[in-house]
Amino acid sequence: MAASARVSTASAPACHAGVDPLERLEIDLLLQAIHRHSGHDFRNYALSSLRRRLRKRLEGEQLSTFSALQDRVLHDAAALERLLADLSVSVTGMFRDPTFFLALRTAVVPMLKTYPFVRIWHAGCASGEEAYALAILLEEEGLYDRARIYATDMNGEALERSRRGIFPLGRMREYTSNYIQSGGTRSFSEYYTAHYERALFAPSLRRNILFAQHNLATDTSFSEFNLILCRNVLIYFDRTLKERVLELFADSLAPLGLLCLGRRESLRFTSGELAYDEIDGKERIYRRRQ
Repeated sequence: MAASARVSTASAPACHAGVDPLERLEIDLLLQAIHRHSGHDFRNYALSSLRRRLRKRLEGEQLSTFSALQDRVLHDAAALERLLADLSVSVTGMFRDPTFFLALRTAVVPMLKTYPFVRIWHAGCASGEEAYALAILLEEEGLYDRARIYATDMNGEALERSRRGIFPLGRMREYTSNYIQSGGTRSFSEYYTAHYERALFAPSLRRNILFAQHNLATDTSFSEFNLILCRNVLIYFDRTLKERVLELFADSLAPLGLLCLGRRESLRFTSGELAYDEIDGKERIYRRRQ
């Protein structure tokens, strides 16, 4: 993958209402230590969400202060991995927000079909459910054999689960409902085999997916894409990191390339607002101008 590019933290973070100054100092020192020790940079993540996740790990480690947590993760590799797993954004699901996938099928795929080959970056893929959903959609639209999906995440453990294509069988009813609402044209059960409490998805769905580790906070662009999906990830970043990531996407999109964000995310009031045309405002689908 591409070399890292450090996010500037030259100025000290401003104090946040409701956060004890000493606690904020401990958090800042912990994040700095994680970055120096492991290369993972959480220093520009939204404080409220970050603080909740750190407190969850404090409880899990049976510690009382963030300073104690810093000492633990610097000297215990397993504890560091547990913390990184907690800090990673891993909430996902197949055909989550079905109307988005319906818009993808009806508004975006016809544009993609005009290209001889389609390169897609699914950034922040977590455990991979949406990447498989995208593969299914492209398969049904006759586009998958001339497409390549680059599914990336900072969490190596989540990527390993993605590569296996094994998901809880108990979620298949929810995923089937999502699939139908998203305009699916087949029986969803055709795509997986039930095995005890697990659903094993067809290996053929992985044939054009490349799962790879990439950190949006530190890594640079690694190719040019016709479509980038990064849904429900930017909400965890502060304004500085959001701008950095949107600049990364702009550098990675081909002219007239498409960018898809989550419903709670938008290009409004960002430096990239004027660089895109809105394809679907509700589903946050944008097309880069030439």
